[in-house]
Amino acid sequence: MNKISKIISIIALLTSLILSPLTSFAQEKVLNLAISAEPPTIDPSLSTDTTSGSIIDNVFENLTEITPDQEVVPGVAESWEISEDGLVYTFHLRKEAQWSNGDPVTAHDFEFAWKRMLDPDTASPRANLYYDIKGAEAFNTGQGKVEDVAIKALDDNTLEVTLNSPVAYFLELINHYAFAPVNQKVVEANPDWALEAGPDYVTNGPFVLSQWNHQSDYTLEKSSTYWDKDQVHLDQVNVKIIESEATASSEFQAGSIDFLGAPYGSISLDSVPIFKDQGILNKKAFSGIYWYKLNTTDPVIANVNIRKALALAINRQALIENITYGNNQPALGLVPTTIPGFEEDRQYLKDADFKQAKEYLNKGLEELGMKSPEELNLKISINTSEAHSAIAQFIQETWKQELGIQTEIDNTEWQVYLDKIDTLDYQIGRMGWSGDYNDAASFLEMYKTADTPNNSTGWENNDFKEKLNQARLELDPAKRTEVLKEAEAIMMEEMPVIPIYYNESIFVQKDNLVNMKPDAIGRYNLKYVDLK
Repeated sequence: MNKISKIISIIALLTSLILSPLTSFAQEKVLNLAISAEPPTIDPSLSTDTTSGSIIDNVFENLTEITPDQEVVPGVAESWEISEDGLVYTFHLRKEAQWSNGDPVTAHDFEFAWKRMLDPDTASPRANLYYDIKGAEAFNTGQGKVEDVAIKALDDNTLEVTLNSPVAYFLELINHYAFAPVNQKVVEANPDWALEAGPDYVTNGPFVLSQWNHQSDYTLEKSSTYWDKDQVHLDQVNVKIIESEATASSEFQAGSIDFLGAPYGSISLDSVPIFKDQGILNKKAFSGIYWYKLNTTDPVIANVNIRKALALAINRQALIENITYGNNQPALGLVPTTIPGFEEDRQYLKDADFKQAKEYLNKGLEELGMKSPEELNLKISINTSEAHSAIAQFIQETWKQELGIQTEIDNTEWQVYLDKIDTLDYQIGRMGWSGDYNDAASFLEMYKTADTPNNSTGWENNDFKEKLNQARLELDPAKRTEVLKEAEAIMMEEMPVIPIYYNESIFVQKDNLVNMKPDAIGRYNLKYVDLK
């Protein structure tokens, strides 16, 4: 080899050494996240929680999408028309949309999935989201036939949906994972299709669930069959299941996690001031609420005066300042102030009104035939979490000091806890709720009847139910908002749920993470996320 050839070889070698890491980095973008609990299900028809939703939202795609700027854009449906009376929606599906097994995504898959949601045998806890569709509620409650449900595939690429009345937020509503399609052929052939990761779990979104080590971690990989895969920046998303907020916060500080913020792990309370001092703590209000549900079938909690006493004897502002370090806003109603029309305080109750609380308590004790508040023997149920425990202890101490009520805190892991709440095996239970869509109805409709999924209080009220029915048919937006406020007022008067605070999403992230931010209801669409 002559001298010139040697020089050329050396230059080529050096060039390859310099460029190969850059080329590898460009080809492999891996995001590392955490969640706080094992997802209870990955079936869109059965999920009720954000832990499951964090998978489902990213492996399925609906008719519509919502961008990081909160704009509703085409998803599987490339276009649609709405009739002049606002009742009939005609969606035109992309012919290039495919399932992860290579099958085309068709309008028949959507019709099958949506009617499966409504089938009483499915027992879907989200079926009530479909009640704006003609015939949906009747079929779901056993009062009608599936043939009368106005969801119809006109051909492979055209879906027609007819509503009972115009719904201004319908295109946003159907972005909820409850409206995800499922592959009819796969679901009918395999009842266990949604139990594990792998090829049997056929999906149509930007990612596929390639691995799921239960109680440990799961992995999402970029889908090779997704119609818009060229716009998906991440190659892989690794998600650890880390129950402890302190552990998750330590892992972020150590660099093994790129982002931390619910539902992708929670920042420990002790870490909040640290991250704030470092200037990396982000905060954004969204349509969510932290509340205590009350089991109104319990002999003690059935007393409305006891419920009101408990609700008034909470110092929400002090709780926020001392426990959540100034994050979140006191909730004095059930509909977050981020919802249009509900921005102002409706003044249903006063925060920390201990004098009024004692008056209600005395009335309640007299009605229950009790002489002392110590006879109440109340239990606060929470799922395992340092934050939930700290909040419960703060409220426990306030009730003891101000009302003389002794309480026990019952702590169980997430899936067991959900079962306890759903079966009314509790007295006072911590829950949070993020809107299924950015409208007040999402926070009220679940309490329409005692049997409505996610009610979990045993409470119902005919006047409240009538207000919701009236709001559903009201075409004037301003009048509809007033009717929904009247419905909220009925709930606040009977207090089957104690509002604690309106949520603000707090999160920290690495500097090179782009577009990892919550939408109006606190969800994260990983399709738009990038690592620079």
